[in-house]
Amino acid sequence: MTGTVAPASADRITALAKAATLVEALPWLARFHGAVVVLKYGGHAMADPALQRAFAEDVVFLRYVGLRPVVVHGGGPQITAHLDRLGIPSEFRAGLRVTTPEAMEVVRMVLVGQVNGDVVRLVNDHGPFAVGLSGEDGGLMTAEPRTLMVEGEEIDLGLVGDVTAVDPGTLRALLADGRIPVIATVAGGPGGQSYNVNADTAAAAIAVALGAQKLVVLTDVEGLYSSWSADGIAGELVSEIGADALAALLPTLSAGMAPKMEACLRAVRGGVPQAHVLDGRVPHAVLLEVFTDSGVGTMVTPHDPAATTGGTP
Repeated sequence: MTGTVAPASADRITALAKAATLVEALPWLARFHGAVVVLKYGGHAMADPALQRAFAEDVVFLRYVGLRPVVVHGGGPQITAHLDRLGIPSEFRAGLRVTTPEAMEVVRMVLVGQVNGDVVRLVNDHGPFAVGLSGEDGGLMTAEPRTLMVEGEEIDLGLVGDVTAVDPGTLRALLADGRIPVIATVAGGPGGQSYNVNADTAAAAIAVALGAQKLVVLTDVEGLYSSWSADGIAGELVSEIGADALAALLPTLSAGMAPKMEACLRAVRGGVPQAHVLDGRVPHAVLLEVFTDSGVGTMVTPHDPAATTGGTP
């Protein structure tokens, strides 16, 4: 006899592994059935065709097994590419795009007219559920100008907005009809002005307004690291952190990570039980987080991890 596994046995092993995965998911399916989960879609997961398909499959899977996903998307690389083609310079301060009236026209055109339709089509390739809308539709999001303090100096970010109100009526109607809202992060503001809202911030505000059970933010790193050096050397991955600890850490975070963790903090302090930062470069990262015992990425909770129940459903 050799140690080679016969084809039939290999098939059975594979089938048993799949069955074990389904059984592992059972308590999570029971816990989150009917729950609203807000997914912030961005980063590399939007640029790689294979990851795009994997994300769309995850979203439709959530819908079919009884969760109610809501997708909030960015589009930074697409906006920058279009601004470059038009010869309009891009400027960032603390991770936020300084948005002139000229740039705002491009932001609105790209996010609402291009990226939103692309995401809707991507999801609908796997089931006719996605409906696209922007934060201006139905008065979904209202914003006011956002300013930034850098070394004691107030920085004018132009038409960058901070969400001041969310009217979730349209979203609730779509969810009740079994649809998957896909939201472009342009919001209305004073005087009928449109504002460019950071997608992480918008996702947090929407999660709070809907009473979501989870906010999931996809990014291009594994999650929050215990340290991050200037030459890009990361410390250990933080698997779970409480709101108070995160608030203390927030001023030390990099410009790229700060808006994501700030969004998670706003979400959990607004009543969302869990917020997660996941590596969008990992195929099916959303399903790994929602339906496996180990989870992935960094989870933010309202309280210190020692006071929570950990990884049990």
